[in-house]
Amino acid sequence: MLRVCICGLGKTGLEIARVIQLQNDMKIVSAVCSPNSCNRDQDLGDMIGTKPIGVKLTSSDNLEQEIFRTRPDVVIDFSNVEAVIKNAYIFSRLKVNIIVGTTGFSKIGRNRLRIYAKRYHNGIVYAPNITLGVNVLMFLTNLTANILSDYDFEVMEIHHKNKKDSPSGTAKKIAAEISKGLNSAGVDSRAEDVNITAVRAGGIVGKHEVLIIGENDKIQISHEAFSRKAFALGAIRAARFIDGKSGFYEMNDVLNLEKVFSDYFSKKDSKKDEGLNRLIIG
Repeated sequence: MLRVCICGLGKTGLEIARVIQLQNDMKIVSAVCSPNSCNRDQDLGDMIGTKPIGVKLTSSDNLEQEIFRTRPDVVIDFSNVEAVIKNAYIFSRLKVNIIVGTTGFSKIGRNRLRIYAKRYHNGIVYAPNITLGVNVLMFLTNLTANILSDYDFEVMEIHHKNKKDSPSGTAKKIAAEISKGLNSAGVDSRAEDVNITAVRAGGIVGKHEVLIIGENDKIQISHEAFSRKAFALGAIRAARFIDGKSGFYEMNDVLNLEKVFSDYFSKKDSKKDEGLNRLIIG
């Protein structure tokens, strides 16, 4: 049974808690809120609309004591960037694996997480782009940029009006994947050169779209999250992946997309070879 701590109990954190409660191989053992939260000491079950589950919200000021008391295997952290960095130091030092689902990290912040994982030999999945579908979008975007390197690429993203970072961390990662694909095709490109249009409006959970435009045609690759359950399912997949591992990972590692893609085409090539052999041999 995978023992889970949830940090950051906003809308996404609460949805993750609801979905974990439905899993047979996972158990929530602790829930951590900010020091000034009005929900301190409430039962998490009351927060997610179920019967009490015996897990009370604890302030992050008492994080180390709570970890010693509940001994989670993995923490899923959706608190703000500053809190994630502070928490990650404590979790890493105590050998607890971490799923980071928060967006808005600077390069320095990401490197700090890498250092923690290397120094303390715990496992960290850095996944501000945690939905499964959007990671497939990124992989397809990289591939398309490699094939259609003479096309123009634009990224559009729309989120709810309360989202703080703009453009989103996911949009920036998509731009980075475009640049990787173009560079692989011999085109000099930087992520900063890819245009991103960001919209903040209403209650939109999240939509990312890549426009790939040539002289005579256009391709659109898009992903839209209909509910926060998409984030919860990604977090659960990452938590199962990181169990028992050490090191720094991203969602591409969790989904193993490159191997899936490679295996798919290897099988197709193998079938083509079999067909040719039958033709040759008669």
